[in-house]
Amino acid sequence: MNILHFDSETAWLAGIASLWRDRLRSNPALKHCLASGHTPVPAFRELARSVKQGQVSFQRATIFALDEFGGLAPDDPGTCKNMLERDLVNLVDLPRERFHFLNAQSSDLDAECRAYDQKIGTGLDLVLLGIGSNGHLGMNEPGSAPDSPTRRVDLHESTTQGAASYLSHGRLPRWGLTAGMKQFFAAKEVWLIATGPAKAEIVRRIVKGEISVKLPASLMRRHPNCSLMVDSAAGSLLTAL
Repeated sequence: MNILHFDSETAWLAGIASLWRDRLRSNPALKHCLASGHTPVPAFRELARSVKQGQVSFQRATIFALDEFGGLAPDDPGTCKNMLERDLVNLVDLPRERFHFLNAQSSDLDAECRAYDQKIGTGLDLVLLGIGSNGHLGMNEPGSAPDSPTRRVDLHESTTQGAASYLSHGRLPRWGLTAGMKQFFAAKEVWLIATGPAKAEIVRRIVKGEISVKLPASLMRRHPNCSLMVDSAAGSLLTAL
C-alpha cells in the first residue's frame, strides 16, 4: 500500500485532484467506482471546477456508484445516487447513460447485484473509497471476504448511525447494496481517502494492524496498486511508523 501523507487538508485536496486529472488525461475513458458521503465532496467539487475550466473531461468516462442505502425513497436527498449526482455527476460533462447506480427498490435484489457486476465487466480503472469508523469500505462491513461480490448487506450499527448525517429524518437505513471486495481487488487502482482526527485511529489500524476480514480496509494492503491518502490529522498516528 502506498501511503500519501499530506501536510494539510488543502494539500490533500490538491494532491487528489491533480492525480485524478492525470488519470483522466491519460485515459479519457476511465471507468470509476466512486463513494458518496462527506469525505470525497471537496475532491468532487474540485474536479467539477477543472471540467468547467476545460482542464479535463468526463465525456468518455464512466461512473459506477459504490453502494446504496436500502429503505429510502428514491427522491431522498440522502441516497448514495442522489448524493453523487448532486456533488459530482450533475456538475461535470458526464453523459447521463454513463452513470450507473444500484437500485435498492428492485423486486429482485440478487438479480440487481448480479447485473451490476456484469455491467462493470472485466474490471474498474479507479476505485475511490472512504474509510468507515469500523474499517468498512462502502458497505463491506467487518467479515466481508476478499472475493465478496456485489450484494445486499445488513449494516452495522455504527454505519447506520453514520448515515444520519446525510438524512433530514430519523428513518435510518438498516441494510444496503454494495459493490463487493472482489471488484476492488480486480480494479487497476484503488484510492482510500481519509481526513480529520476522527479517522486517525482507524487509519493506524489499517496500516499497522493485522490484515484481516475483521478490518476490510486492511485487506487493501494486498492490492498491487492501492494508495492511502490522508491529511495531517487523519495520518497523525502514522508518524512513528
